[in-house]
Order: sequence, then structure tokens, then C-alpha cells
Amino acid sequence: MKTLKVELGERSYPIHIGEGSIRILPDLLKEFSFSPKAALVSNPTVFNLYGETVMKGLEDAGLKVELILIPDGEEYKDFLWAYHILSRMLRAGLDRKSCLFALGGGVIGDIAGFSASTYMRGISYVQIPTTLLSQVDSSVGGKTGVNHPIGKNMIGTFYQPRLVLIDPSTLRTLPEREFLAGMAEVVKYGVIRDSSFFDYLRKRYEEILNLNMDGLEYIIENSCRIKADVVSEDEREAGLRAILNYGHTIGHAIETATSYRRYLHGEAVSIGMVAEARIAVLLGLMKEEAAAEIENLLQRYGLPVRTERDLSPDSIIPHLSMDKKAVSGVVKYVLPERIGEVKIHSDIPEEVLRSALSAVMES
Repeated sequence: MKTLKVELGERSYPIHIGEGSIRILPDLLKEFSFSPKAALVSNPTVFNLYGETVMKGLEDAGLKVELILIPDGEEYKDFLWAYHILSRMLRAGLDRKSCLFALGGGVIGDIAGFSASTYMRGISYVQIPTTLLSQVDSSVGGKTGVNHPIGKNMIGTFYQPRLVLIDPSTLRTLPEREFLAGMAEVVKYGVIRDSSFFDYLRKRYEEILNLNMDGLEYIIENSCRIKADVVSEDEREAGLRAILNYGHTIGHAIETATSYRRYLHGEAVSIGMVAEARIAVLLGLMKEEAAAEIENLLQRYGLPVRTERDLSPDSIIPHLSMDKKAVSGVVKYVLPERIGEVKIHSDIPEEVLRSALSAVMES
């Protein structure tokens, strides 16, 4: 098992990565002194696959667990379901030293982390991500939140977990579409920070798509290392951490415009990465060939690079100003200058934005 660490002083925590590691959860909990009452948040699909193993592990660790299941889907990551989780925790009698465990993908991790951060002004939580997207991105870094019809993740907190436990073998039961959506975030890390990782993804795509465990562990470890390094330097997105949002400004707007029901998060981010690379080309920041490399790699992993025909720039642009990273109405974009290097820009001319959006929309 590989162990990385997010270095945040007294809030530092480990990321454990290894096939079958979900079974050693009781051993990993020995260093903590949680109250006996705990809660596990999951959805029915994931719980039917891994819930018995995790529940037994928690019980073996001496915990009495309140099971809280919420429906599967981004549309359920909202304040009403967070309120449901908090109500169940209150009725179960969890106290300030209790721990909340999140078993599932990004939706579960985000809403469980948000609930933990607000319950009694903050209790411990542990991330056990079971999708590729959550393993390489949302489970690490302490961003928690819920969606609102006006914008994605507009209600949330920065709140770090006590540990992250990643078992790549859970990816064998992941639907193909969900796996491919997670690859968008993996490709993102190569674009923003590591050109050699981008080359690895380009050369080893068949191995990765065939779920070779060595390849999966490598891409998960490398993605987590990049994110851990960035978060350790800039926990609350005062500067550097914003580069992790490459593809997300436009991607989030696409998700909001389609009511979180049409595209998986990674699919929207994939289209957003292509659009934001197009902005960089139009502004003379990036060569056309490099933007084509990004688009081609995303296509190689079966990801969408165009929206469906009913979307237009006019249906996307109003949602951009509601991005949570916007300040005084000024929207920030992470634009690649070359593979492995990006910079943050704002005040993009509207004609450039419209041209880039039109380029990723089916005619």
C-alpha cells in the first residue's frame, strides 16, 4: 500500500492507496479516539457492493454505526439531503468526537464532508472514495459542498478529512461511463502540472482502459500527489490551488445549464477543458497543436469534447458569472499555455468566449 500525505500542519492527513485496502480499515482507525457512535453515508448502489465489508470493519473498530443512504446522482447533492443527513446524525446521538464515514463517489464525499463540517460546528470525517473521479480529485483537498439551482457547489466549506482510503479494486465494479468521466480529471493533472504524466496517459491508454491494476494505482497515486502538493501550498485557493479548476469554469456552467442531469461532472469538465484550451489559442497563449493534443487525448478516453445541439453560447454564458470563483462579476479562467503549464486569466473578451464556446458545440 502506498501512503501520501497532505501537509497542512495540525490538519495534515494521509492518503492510503492499495488494492484491497478497504479491508484494513479497522487497523487504520486504531490511531484515532473517536466516540463509539458513528455514521456511514453512502448510496444504495455502492452500499450493496461494499457496505457489508465497510460496516464490519467499522464494527470491528468498536463503532456503532448509523447507516444513512441517499439516492445516487448529482441532483441529490443539495441542501435538503444534507439536512436529512444532519437530522439522522442528531437522532442517532452523534457527539463532537464522533466520525462520519463517506463511502461512494464525489456526490457522497462532498455532501458527507459538508454535513461533517457543519454538525456541532465540525466533527471528523473519513473519505472512502469508490469512483475514479472521487479517488483522484474530490476526496482529497477538503472542498465540501452542495449544489443550488443557480450554481454548482455554491454552498460549502473548506474542511479536511482525517484520512482518505483508496482501494482501486472498487473500479472494477464501476460503470464504464463513470470510469471514463474520472479520466477527465486525470488528464487535467497532466495538462496543469506534469507533461510527462500527460505522455504516460497518451502512451498507456489501452492498459488503463483495460483496468490494469498497476496502471490504475500509478495514475491514482500521481494524481493524488499533484493535488496534495498544490493543496499543501494553498489550502483555501488564494492563488496556486485555482489551477485545479482547469476546465471547471465552463464545465460547471454546462452542468448548471443542463440541471446536473445530462452530463457527468467529468464529461462536462472534458468539454470545458477543450473550450478553455480554445480560448488560450484564440488569445495567442497556446499553440493550436497543443490544444489538439488535449482534445485528442480526451477523445481517446471516450470523453465528450462537444456539447449536444440544443446548447448555445447564450445558454451557457449567463451561468459563468455565477461561478463561485468569480469576484465582483469577473470570471476567472485557467488557461493552458503548454502541456504541463497553465495560468489564471480574467476579463476574457466576449467575442473570444463566444467563439470558443461555439467551437465545442455541435452544429
